[in-house]
Amino acid sequence: MSTQPLLQVRGLTKRFDVSAPWLNRVLERLPRQVVYAVDDVSFDIARGSTLALVGESGCGKSTVARLLVGLHAASAGSVHFDGQELASLQGAERRVLQRRLQMIFQDPYASLNPRWTVEDIVAEPLREHALVAGHDAQRARVAELLLQVGLAAADAAKFPHQFSGGQRQRISIARALATQPEFLVCDEPTSALDVSVQAQVLNIMKRLQRQRGLTYLFISHNLAVVRHVADAVGVMYLGRLVEVAPKLALFAAPRHPYTRMLLDAIPDVHMSGRARTPVQGEVPNPLHPPSGCAFHPRCPQANARCSAERPALIQTGEVQVACHAVQEGRLPARDAITPPG
Repeated sequence: MSTQPLLQVRGLTKRFDVSAPWLNRVLERLPRQVVYAVDDVSFDIARGSTLALVGESGCGKSTVARLLVGLHAASAGSVHFDGQELASLQGAERRVLQRRLQMIFQDPYASLNPRWTVEDIVAEPLREHALVAGHDAQRARVAELLLQVGLAAADAAKFPHQFSGGQRQRISIARALATQPEFLVCDEPTSALDVSVQAQVLNIMKRLQRQRGLTYLFISHNLAVVRHVADAVGVMYLGRLVEVAPKLALFAAPRHPYTRMLLDAIPDVHMSGRARTPVQGEVPNPLHPPSGCAFHPRCPQANARCSAERPALIQTGEVQVACHAVQEGRLPARDAITPPG
């Protein structure tokens, strides 16, 4: 079996032009404005494993997800899936690869067509990629997929409005599995669900991963969920990765001050009495990001170098971190934290 990572992302960048209309710019003498939603992001995902991307809203997690599945075109950088660069593939080659790479969206209420039955929704990838021949074969395959996610075969005749949020997300998972993919991009698939339903959906995803050898990119802001599903964690801030580490290493010894801030924001249900740093400040305007390290206006360890020089993501052992304080040994040690859940 190949030891090469299934997914290799290098220097991935996405710029959005958010300038005012041309006439307004001419009359008001306004410059063009560009926002870097994703800025020079690199990571690998091993076969059969889960990488979770975490961070505050607007940090670029969902944009990374959309870049990987081709909903956005990258401004720079490359994405290699099983050794093939996605941007270089066209026509039939790209369609074959798309079958192997699918996405589960955040909102199960918006991602399903309300005018279609469940059978039509789940069978759409089968028809698009000509994976089954004949209506009977299609119906049998849809029933099989629904059973795999904990629904009944009879549910195929119903419409999305007849299901709860958790059941709708199971339908979304069944649709994503229709092409027998190897890699699933999961964009906060449980954030719109109740806690008990979240656990059910996550358990289904873990079971399917074990049975099918699936590889996941899991987008989330819930660190308790991340602790349950991930093998490795990437922490994003203002479009850039600031720390990438195996899950156990990240929760036991977080290095970047932003990672520590995110962990300190978790309610201390165990009443450990450990000193905690409260969340400070607001996320900067991405149109006018701070100079140097983007986190320095909120960082208790920042100095003059942090405000002038952007830190590189440097590998130390099994952990990558972009922080001058870490590199200079200025960051004090801290105790591990156990998230609830």
